[in-house]
Amino acid sequence: MNNRNSGCRVAVFGATGLVGRTMLQILEERNFPATDIVPLASPRSLGQTVSFRGKEYPLQVPSAEAFEGVDIALFSAGGSASLEWAPVAATAGAVVIDNSSAFRMAEGVPLVVPEVNPEAIFKEDGTPEMIIANPNCSTIQMVVVLKPLQDRYGLKRVVVSTYQSVTGKGKAGRDALESELAGEEQEEFTHFHQIAFNAVPQIDSFTENGYTKEEMKMVNETHKILGDSTLAVSPTTVRIPVYGGHGESLNVELGKDFEIEEVRELLRHSPGIVLQDDPSARLYPMPLTSYEKDDVFVGRIRPDYWQPRTLNMWVVADNLRKGAATNAVQIAEVVLAGKA
Repeated sequence: MNNRNSGCRVAVFGATGLVGRTMLQILEERNFPATDIVPLASPRSLGQTVSFRGKEYPLQVPSAEAFEGVDIALFSAGGSASLEWAPVAATAGAVVIDNSSAFRMAEGVPLVVPEVNPEAIFKEDGTPEMIIANPNCSTIQMVVVLKPLQDRYGLKRVVVSTYQSVTGKGKAGRDALESELAGEEQEEFTHFHQIAFNAVPQIDSFTENGYTKEEMKMVNETHKILGDSTLAVSPTTVRIPVYGGHGESLNVELGKDFEIEEVRELLRHSPGIVLQDDPSARLYPMPLTSYEKDDVFVGRIRPDYWQPRTLNMWVVADNLRKGAATNAVQIAEVVLAGKA
């Protein structure tokens, strides 16, 4: 990482996409110490600008020269772009925080959620790894909740069903829903089937074991982040017609007995979590109430009466923010702080 007296230069690759624009927004909101922004996008975006702290920055195409002098490079331009340009940016001295799936399961590349495993960012000598992977959106919100339960009780098994918004597929996913709601003819369905007034139990393509790639991401990434390859994770991922906010129904088998009120208090005081759990007042997390928030919201906490040491809960987070952009910026904040 460059040590520049002029301040911290931040590149945002994929700056015109939903996640890239959200990254710029969150850098502003969190008063990230960026003195210069380098917005990068595909050649078709040349001539456009992005706004940051009241100043317009012209979009550039990625090149070795564009990464010179960059301290932090936030990537959200897709896996193939990350594979091509992340090593180039890292060689130029930038710490790359990549939002694609390109490096998530790569040996030696940390997969990080700051509330869970910030120590993974740094090498033994205390310097940060030059490429750091941002997990899948649905994995992030789940492990934020699982980590305190793991530390207190141990984890045996997690059954998770997701209810994921169309923006999980970026601008194309949002536009597809809007087009369908407007009654426009579809040449092909972005979400495999009509998503308007529907729920589609397929996100990404199917693998040979009958699970989708999205579901296997949740299995493999959870193992890596929590450091436990023995944890049984059984996911079903579903796309639903909401614009933002992923919901997850979790059934979690713990390693020890628990009291529900103790679990509530544990989660209430855990980093990154907001407890919304008062059914008598109809208070529970919903995508609408998570919109443009950076926290993970948890409610409907209750015991599984048919399975010992097991509880149910409902978890919601804004997938563009904590599920992507906010998590990446939080990683960058830990990198700049120089310690977990």
